[in-house]
Amino acid sequence: MTTRLSRRALPAVAAVVLLAACTAGGTTTTGGAGAPAPAAAAPDAQSAPDPALRSFYGQRLAWAACKDAPRTEGVDPASVRCATLEVPLDYADPAGATLEVAVARVGAAKPALRAGSLLVNPGGPGNSGVDAVLGGQRDYDGPLRDHYDIVGFDPRATGRTAPVNCLDDEVRDGWVTTDTPGPEHGKLLADACQAKYGKLLEHVGTRDTARDMDVLRAALGDRKLTYLGLSYGTYLGSVYAEEFPDRVGRLVLDGAIDPAKPIAETNIEQYAGFDRSLRAFAAHCARQSSCPFGTDQDRAAVRAADFLDGLKRKPLTTTGGRVLTSSAAWAAVMDVLYGDEGGWDGLAEAIGRAMEQGDGDYLLAYADSYNKRGEDGRYGAATDAYTAIYCADGATDVPTGDALRDAYARMAARAPLFSRHEPAAVLFDPDCRSWPFRSAEKAHPIASKAATPIVVVGSTGDAATSYANAQQLVAQLGNAVLLTREGEGHTGYGHSACVRAAVGAYLVDGTLPAAGTRCASDRG
Repeated sequence: MTTRLSRRALPAVAAVVLLAACTAGGTTTTGGAGAPAPAAAAPDAQSAPDPALRSFYGQRLAWAACKDAPRTEGVDPASVRCATLEVPLDYADPAGATLEVAVARVGAAKPALRAGSLLVNPGGPGNSGVDAVLGGQRDYDGPLRDHYDIVGFDPRATGRTAPVNCLDDEVRDGWVTTDTPGPEHGKLLADACQAKYGKLLEHVGTRDTARDMDVLRAALGDRKLTYLGLSYGTYLGSVYAEEFPDRVGRLVLDGAIDPAKPIAETNIEQYAGFDRSLRAFAAHCARQSSCPFGTDQDRAAVRAADFLDGLKRKPLTTTGGRVLTSSAAWAAVMDVLYGDEGGWDGLAEAIGRAMEQGDGDYLLAYADSYNKRGEDGRYGAATDAYTAIYCADGATDVPTGDALRDAYARMAARAPLFSRHEPAAVLFDPDCRSWPFRSAEKAHPIASKAATPIVVVGSTGDAATSYANAQQLVAQLGNAVLLTREGEGHTGYGHSACVRAAVGAYLVDGTLPAAGTRCASDRG
């Protein structure tokens, strides 16, 4: 599972744009209404794992124009379509309540070469697959768009699919920036989510979404799943491979989550990665005479952390009257460290303005990006979706007693700068201790028997999902190949032409990267 990858795990594709109101224009039917994707096969109801699900597997998607879809140069507007997919709320009760899953599609640029659909998931959990496709169409230009309809969907609790948005915007302003997030902090969110969403919370886990993805595969007319998952999307793809090994086509998992690690262990590893990236960023800054942390490369990171922590005692009031807290400033740093070195100089300038001029506006803007706060002061569903999905995935299984003390000690040893700000907020991220139900899902090694090999992409300088995660996921999957990117930044696809070429070769032609393949980053 992804650590606070939810809010943090930003989409790795470079040009993803979050759209304010791009909603599905069509409806889902279980009969013959609506047009399938160009040249797509008919939905395959017979592939339903349970006869009671055949009506869902046999539905046709009613594609229609997407509301407020952006116009992208080189993309035929007629090829951009949206629809909704009907799925059971509870797969154990397919005759009961249903959900409508938002879906978006950009048709293959060369229909004569069309090989089917490529499903993409941009991570999170909490990020919108619809937005990733509609706002990042050019990210797939070349062989992928020539041969595939690029399809994104909003997983349960996210975007336009039963979004979970539990707190009012004014309350959330304080909730995401508080420097004293005690147990009542998590309870406030848990109580609000329970009051607004009740039984839905039990049915927003990754395993439910993997089952939705198989229904979508059938409705798109694809015999097997072709998939590109980033960050949390690697966990979704792994669970799919475990649930439906005979439906696995060509899967690429980039920025891997290790499914065998409990959430506390994942958090320790992730914050250790951010600690390393912070030191690399500060050392880069210290090589310049204007660095606000000084020119001592060994001390620069400590000086930066000291300032960020000091905002607990002396927060800065920004131009709009909002306050830059220590928590918000650390979120700003994480927002930039998700990317590569290209954002480091801007971050140094923002911290410098706060340190030297008392100007916290720039850091607060980075924090707003991290927390998904719009310029109008409104928040999307990504933050609460992150918590709801993780808690449904078993993050309720938290350490106590001696195990808790050991976890704190390991956190302090491996992430001394990032964790000293607020150790509990780091370890319980998200905080599921007060969640209204206890999930039966547990961290475990993924056991997939898929015959088709899976490509796993790992980046050596990825702070959010470590390179070791990619190695461990390859070992768990068994029939998998590791593609390595050398460099900073979260995931590889958006940071390396070499990775994009290798991914395209596999997804289009089935050409696996040679064992031991290592790719350079576009930057450096």
